[in-house]
Amino acid sequence: MPARPSRKCQELGKVTKYLGPKCVPTAGSGSRGHLPGPARREQPLTVHDLNQLLLICSVVLLVAVAAVRISSRSGLPSLLVYLGIGVAMGQDGIGDIHWDNAEMTQVIGYAALVVILAEGGLGTKWREVRPALPAASSLALAGVAVSVGVTATGAHYLIGLDWRQSLIIGAVVSSTDAAAVFSVLRRIPLPARVKGVLEAESGFNDAPVVILVVSFSAAGPVEHWYVLIAEIALELAIGAAIGLAVGWLGSFGLRHVALPASGLYPIAVMAIAVTAYAAGAMAHGSGFLAVYLAAMVLGNAKLPHSPATRGFAEGLGWIAQIGMFVLLGLLVTPHEMGDDILPAIVIGLVLTMVARPLSVVIGLLPFRVPWREQALLSWAGLRGAVPIILATIPMVNGVEGSHRIFNIVFVLVVVYTLVQGPTLPWLAGKLRLGEGAEAADLGIESAPLERLRGHLLSVAIPEGSKMHGVEVGEVRLPTGAAVTLVVRDGTSFVPLPTTVLRRGDELLVVATDPVRDAAEQRLRAVGQGGKLAGWLGTGGDGVRA
Repeated sequence: MPARPSRKCQELGKVTKYLGPKCVPTAGSGSRGHLPGPARREQPLTVHDLNQLLLICSVVLLVAVAAVRISSRSGLPSLLVYLGIGVAMGQDGIGDIHWDNAEMTQVIGYAALVVILAEGGLGTKWREVRPALPAASSLALAGVAVSVGVTATGAHYLIGLDWRQSLIIGAVVSSTDAAAVFSVLRRIPLPARVKGVLEAESGFNDAPVVILVVSFSAAGPVEHWYVLIAEIALELAIGAAIGLAVGWLGSFGLRHVALPASGLYPIAVMAIAVTAYAAGAMAHGSGFLAVYLAAMVLGNAKLPHSPATRGFAEGLGWIAQIGMFVLLGLLVTPHEMGDDILPAIVIGLVLTMVARPLSVVIGLLPFRVPWREQALLSWAGLRGAVPIILATIPMVNGVEGSHRIFNIVFVLVVVYTLVQGPTLPWLAGKLRLGEGAEAADLGIESAPLERLRGHLLSVAIPEGSKMHGVEVGEVRLPTGAAVTLVVRDGTSFVPLPTTVLRRGDELLVVATDPVRDAAEQRLRAVGQGGKLAGWLGTGGDGVRA
């Protein structure tokens, strides 16, 4: 006789049916997380049900937004707070929502990663990443191979997992998480090379790891290592080519086609980035690499309303992180994880203390990176949502022991993110790598004036900018550009050539079309090098008063 759902399950049915599989039946059912028979039939969504769903989602978002303040004060990555919200809403928490659809979680997680990588790419500065590309590529390829091998060996001999399970865990946890890296590193004043390596590595290493996890999780024997290497190289090449092409074409179009509303630019940029992912994936390339590179091209292309675009992308990135982490927290069954805590800690020790440092040393061997930077790079290999999402692949493929793999990965990510995230600023200080970071870049927004053949540049002077203390006349903008308005402490005034600029000021600069790029270049140069930027060789070369 089929099991009947519990009363609590019936009460939550209207909410949980829109989240995926229904509530877990009462004892006696052989299935996990599904209602039997007619109870599984889909019912149409009513307005009342929609109201309930919107209320739950909005409350979760508000709680998650409020939790950011807690995470920022404590130094903890926000992913731990969001995972905690998901666990609290799950079957062992106060929400008692039963969710076990690994396949849907994987799909939503992939979609969220696309948005997160796009947001990260838009905020990545090409001048920081360009010198770090060879080192980051080496870490994403050779470093991943070393990490997978060492971690899998530890899991096999220390925990007793079979080789397939060990290789899956080794591959899953060898990918650094873009969301965790971007959120933590942007609060730490690190040297540009270190930040560039970490950000580029987190954007590059998803592709080879996904291929390895899928290969190890597939039925039948694993392909030969040289076949996997060839497949990884081909997918990376296809993804890189498509991402760069889509990003260049998109930036070219947005710079030469004036849209009727400023709010359309952020939408268009995100649509172009998602197009790169979809095109790359459908071409059997790395969609993750394609979206990251396309977004990086767009973010460095000096598009109109670029700060507004970055703000829009950052908001979407937060929503993606909140939804993804909460959903992953719902997928966890805490009372089943007791036996997996010790194995997770052991594997995490192998990964953190042996595999990651060894992968950094071998991956960076040709580049003569100082040992202090190598030490920070070893400790800053943050894990987050990416390993947890990748751990759903063996669950979807029905690999034996896949639930244990997921539990081990979940505990590992939580424990070592709790340890590594808050201690990263302290380690950077001890290694004296937080000193001498470059001045904060200016926030410049450009609004095209099509009929007047000019541009309005809105310039924000941040903390740390060397434009502080510079007179307007000492900025030495090119002929055809001028500072026309200054907003200071909520008051607007027309500046004189002797007006001294301060941190927190917002400037309105008018530039004719021929000198728009030169004016922005000069503003950024002064922000980096102060009034003597031209003579000190700090950008803006060739720009004369």
